[in-house]
Formats: sequence, structure tokens, C-alpha cells
Amino acid sequence: MDFTFTEEQQAAAEAAQGVFAGVAPDGVPSPALTRGAAVADDFDRALWARLADADLLSLLLDPEYGGAGLDAVALCLVLRESAKVLARVPLLESCAAAAAVQAYGGPAAGGAAAPKAALLTAVGRGEIVLTVASHGRTGHDPAELAVTARQDGDCWILDGVQTAVPWAHGADYTVVPAHVPAQLAPRAGADRADTGHAEAGRTILALVPRDHAGVVRAEQVSTTGERLAEVRLESARIGAADVIDADGAWEWLRGLLTTGTCALALGLGENVLRMTAEYTGRREQFGFPVATFQAVAVQAADRYIDLRAMEATLWQAAWRIASGTQGALPTAGDIAVAKIWASEGVRRIVQTAQHLHGGFGADVEYPLHRYHAWAKHLELSLGPAAAHEEALGDLLAAHPLG
Repeated sequence: MDFTFTEEQQAAAEAAQGVFAGVAPDGVPSPALTRGAAVADDFDRALWARLADADLLSLLLDPEYGGAGLDAVALCLVLRESAKVLARVPLLESCAAAAAVQAYGGPAAGGAAAPKAALLTAVGRGEIVLTVASHGRTGHDPAELAVTARQDGDCWILDGVQTAVPWAHGADYTVVPAHVPAQLAPRAGADRADTGHAEAGRTILALVPRDHAGVVRAEQVSTTGERLAEVRLESARIGAADVIDADGAWEWLRGLLTTGTCALALGLGENVLRMTAEYTGRREQFGFPVATFQAVAVQAADRYIDLRAMEATLWQAAWRIASGTQGALPTAGDIAVAKIWASEGVRRIVQTAQHLHGGFGADVEYPLHRYHAWAKHLELSLGPAAAHEEALGDLLAAHPLG
């Protein structure tokens, strides 16, 4: 493995640093001040436009769609920078969904009004925003089982509920994974006597427009204070051109989303530890900076070790996705390890930061409480550590390392 970033990847990170330099974390709306209501009705559209102008929304898209043709590592570098300033934009969801459409969608993906090329070009320019329903019915069950799909002529009919869908009120399309039951699983044109593929059913991805018959959105609010949505599909009819029916599409998209979440956790954790170092270096007790006290230094050192473990496991997972390199375990194993470290690590980092800041850390005029709220959201997004430990155990049982 060589974790040295390419010039193109480094350039993407530097471009992101330039865009996010103008974002002040203490200006991010605080969930502590809104009493359970959303902090804003929409994401930061002005920042979104700046990201589009810097070509950071098209990183993963091929040049034919106006993109840079970069990989998951480059996206994670940009996400890392976005989390340092708590950027209120659907950068991960829109880029990951567009990459899935590019990799697995047919020429007509996006519908007759916006075929694949037109859809991806518009996404890269920031004109169309995508998000993904990835948390299932309750947030604890597989997202692909929360919605069922059945084919009816040239349409797919979707029924079910997806909870905690990020940015769904502002996104133009929500990518919804849906399960085709076993008895319906054979693809059109397949020999129905051949049930080899049908025994376990399969998962499709549907691009569901924001305002569409049979789609109802209910208001939900994250710990970050951002608007989420419970998306209820009641016999929603989606044209076949807006459905991706390819093996592995959802697993790949879910892996990229999970790895991107780890990048967000890393960037957030890095900035929180930096804030803590600066504060404890200035704060004095008994005539000495508290950073010089052994108890403080040891706790900070432990959190630094967490960050380095989060970083190493993140780049391992991103590298596996980008390169397709085979290993002792499937790529899902490295992604699970990265999410375990990200979930546990970011939680410990913000807890230690609050402790070392004392009462000042809870001051709503200081941004640390915002980072704490965002860290809790990232810890649980796409499954807490325990869920990924269980998944890793299943992989180890299926792929003995001995």
C-alpha cells in the first residue's frame, strides 16, 4: 500500500481548503438555540455554488460529464476539509449518488427528461442535487429492506418507508434502495424457470423526484439541527429509466457513503483536537497552562492516537474502493473497520474535548457544542460501531484468515 496522495488528489484538497476558508464554524446555526426545530429550511446554497464553481461537485465524474475523473480518495480528502468547518451541504450524498449512476446506470438513467449524460452534467454543475435514503425504516435495519419494489410494465411500484433521509427537502432526487422479493426477482427477459438469482431477491436503486405522486415527506430533525425527512412511498410509480437494476450497485454506493462518513468524522475530530490544544495551551491554573499537566496531556495523547487510527483505516477503505484491489477480506471488511474507528474515535474525541474545555465547552457562543452535535450524528450515520462489528464478524466467519 502507498498512501501518498497524487498531485490531482492534493489539488482537490487544496481547492477545498480555499472554498471552505470562508466558512466560520461559529456562524453555523446552532441546534442548541432552536429548541427542537430545524436550524434552517435548506442547505447552504451559496456554499454549494462556490463548490460547483471550483469543480468540486464533479470530482468523481468522468471528463465526458464535465468531471475530473478522480476517485474515492479525492472525495474523502474534500469531505475531510468540509467537516472541519461543519459545511452544511449534501456533498457526500450528491457526489456518491452521481458516482453510482455513472458506474451502474444505463444510458437512460435519469429519465427521458434528463438522460444519464444530462443528469450527471447538471449534478456536476450543482444544478441538480441528489441525496440517498440509506437508514432504512428505523435506522437500525437494512435500508434495502425498508422499501419493496415490483415491476408493472415500464414502471416500478415502490412501497415502504425510509427514515432520516438527509437533505431530502432540498434535493431534486432521492436515491432509494428497494428490495425486489424473491418471487419477483428474475429480470425482464430472464428464464423464469431459472431461479438461481431469485432465491434471495435483489436490490434496485430508484431515483425518486422530490415532488412525485405517491411520495410523502415528514419533517425530522437531526442532532445537528438539520432537516431530515421520513420518506414514505405509497405505490409510487417510477419509470424504468429512473431505476438502476445492476448487481452490486447498492452495496457499492453504501460502501462509498460509509467511507465518506468516516472522512467527515476524521476532519471533525482533527479540528476539535486542534481547538482543544489551543484552549488548554492558553488556559492557566496555578500559574501554568493546563496543557502542561500530565492528566491533560495523557488524555490529549490518547485522542491523537484515535485520530491516527481513524486516518489509517479511512485511507485503507478508500484505497480499496478506488483501486478495486483484492484482499483477505472483501472491501466491506475494510469499510467496517474504518467505521468502527470513526464512530468510537469521534465520540471519544468530542467527549474529551468537552471535559478539557470545562464549562467553556458548553457555551453556545463557542463552536465546540456544534461539533459535539455533529459528531453524534456521524457516529450513528450508516450504523454505529456495534453494527459494523457484527458485520465484520460475519465477514470473518465467511472468510477465515487462517
